[in-house]
Amino acid sequence: TIMVNKVEQIIKGFRAILYPKFYGNGMTEELLYALMCGIMNKEQAAQMIDYLPELRKQLEMDVEATYNGDPAAESFDEIICCYPAIKAMINYRIAHRMLKLGVKLVPRIITEMAHSETGIDIHPGATIGKYFAIDHGTGIVIGETTIIGNRVKIYQGVTLGALSPRKGQILSGVKRHPTVCDGVTIYSGASILGGDTVIGEGATIGGNSFITE
Repeated sequence: TIMVNKVEQIIKGFRAILYPKFYGNGMTEELLYALMCGIMNKEQAAQMIDYLPELRKQLEMDVEATYNGDPAAESFDEIICCYPAIKAMINYRIAHRMLKLGVKLVPRIITEMAHSETGIDIHPGATIGKYFAIDHGTGIVIGETTIIGNRVKIYQGVTLGALSPRKGQILSGVKRHPTVCDGVTIYSGASILGGDTVIGEGATIGGNSFITE
């Protein structure tokens, strides 16, 4: 519980620094650094602070992609404030960076917090490119070894999953989840499974499809 509370404070801190208009609470980079030093080493915490400008750019592109893909959206502010996908992507991009820096357990806690908050389950080990858009989002699952290119859009209920999870730990470290190339659109309810499955550039996947190759 102590660990989870600290991680919650850190995520609130990141959101406040990234979007003070909506989440601001007097958080500073110095305070955020001090919070992170409680759950990771000082070098990792410093690298996360250095990552903030890049994180802002990545999220700006996600917001832009979501706005451009949704005629119901009236402003970037609406996307940031109201769309659960952006909250999920803030957590994912922070968690993914921490995982790359060798931080243990915390990245998984961060993405599970987003899962509970938004219904969007993105493993921190997944690789997601630029201009990623999620519409609605509830029920989306993106597995650990998934690779997603740039300008990909997915709808609610999509699963990018493993084909044979019954083998359990034998598959640890193996590419189990699909690769989705640039410019792909995946409509609601589609299941795309397996580490050898590749969705080619510019493809459109219809709703409720079941794809294993």
